Amino acid sequence: MHSAKSTTLWFKRYGWVLLICLFFSATAQDNSPYSRYGIGDIVPNRNIISRSMGGVGVAFGVDTSLPYIPVGMLNISNPASLGSLSSNSYINTLFDVGVEVDRHTLKSNTTPGKYTSNNINISYVQLGFPIASKKMELRGMQWGLSFGLRPLTRINYKVEENKRLTNIDSVNLLYEGNGGISQANVSTGIRIKNFSFGLSTGYSFGSKDYSTRQSFINDTIAYYRSHSSRNTRIGGVFLNLGAQYQIKTKNGLLQLGASAALQQNLTGTADELDETYTYNSYDEPVSIDTVNYKSNNKGTVKLPATYSFGALYRNTHWLFGADFDYTAWDSYSFYGTKDPSVKNNWTVHVGAQYYAADKFTPINKYWRFVKYRTGAYYGPDYINIGKERNIYGFTVGAGFPLTSFQRLRLGGEYVTLNTSLEVGARGDKNSASFRENFARFSFGISMGQRWFQKRKYD
Repeated sequence: MHSAKSTTLWFKRYGWVLLICLFFSATAQDNSPYSRYGIGDIVPNRNIISRSMGGVGVAFGVDTSLPYIPVGMLNISNPASLGSLSSNSYINTLFDVGVEVDRHTLKSNTTPGKYTSNNINISYVQLGFPIASKKMELRGMQWGLSFGLRPLTRINYKVEENKRLTNIDSVNLLYEGNGGISQANVSTGIRIKNFSFGLSTGYSFGSKDYSTRQSFINDTIAYYRSHSSRNTRIGGVFLNLGAQYQIKTKNGLLQLGASAALQQNLTGTADELDETYTYNSYDEPVSIDTVNYKSNNKGTVKLPATYSFGALYRNTHWLFGADFDYTAWDSYSFYGTKDPSVKNNWTVHVGAQYYAADKFTPINKYWRFVKYRTGAYYGPDYINIGKERNIYGFTVGAGFPLTSFQRLRLGGEYVTLNTSLEVGARGDKNSASFRENFARFSFGISMGQRWFQKRKYD
């Protein structure tokens, strides 16, 4: 195994610039009709380690006490975990970045047709480090801080429909939409003995853009085509709270966790347009007459609160966990209008991890230092159209050390490649219109380093 020294130096100098650029330039060819409703497709709010265990993560803390078992990670679903960062541990600074590659397949329940799309996106970028003073740590208190950026939702669809308007004529309808919401966050957590609590705040920003084009299908009468669009820019402050409690047992550690993403009241600025149009010789739409136009129309977008609870037990070799999430979608509204296409939903996550190595494992036994993970999740979809549909998935993954095992034992610093493969579905053959199968491969780099410390010996 090679030393991670050169990798660490490179990330220190250039990593943030590169990853932020990737975050905004990640490509997406997804076409999810479900993202037309509510605020779009919800992006998983767990890191790669948690995703490979079915989404378990609310109770997951940072433990840097054992250099031969590096389990440190930045828990983006519970800021209380930052209270475990300590300047006196083997590592004191954590850096996490995740990337996901999705493959979605839409299957119609009424026709044999199907549609497949692929996309790649940055999942999150997060940096955390301790800020407690020496006096605080001597009193048994720890305090951590982190900064990061991640997507919250994504909107991307293009759907065509042919139907008959009663007593009028047949029409072709083309629905298009894009956008989504992201969050830039600053999070902090403090630990007093076995209890940790924290908060995460920052700015949510994004857009929700959609349009509808209507064309009559008629060979004898020429109708004008119509186009309606609404482009809304969204922004506002958010606040998440979290708590964790650790209970030492005879053979391991039991961790309990809870978090709440409070309701957000975001400010919206919308441009509305209703017009008739035609196509020019280049097959480009050209406006004929503007029926309605409003610019900078202010309003409020209310995003619902989400509450999560979790428990996790681990010892030297095993980790088992379970989470429960609940989102109150009945409080969601867009410009003061309730959305009947959404409903309250919940999700259950279960997962496990196995790690074969201990402090006596020979350093040439590489595969014993790999962490093997698996899990599953299940719950009803928050989209409420037609018959109820469920979302469920199964996950597997592994954490591959990229640091020499001698370096792990001597200093505790590490670089790990975490991977996750998630296979699941949205809806089934009894669902209205169509169902969606998906495979999501995620990978990320987790780094635990001793930064911001003066060397005693050079």
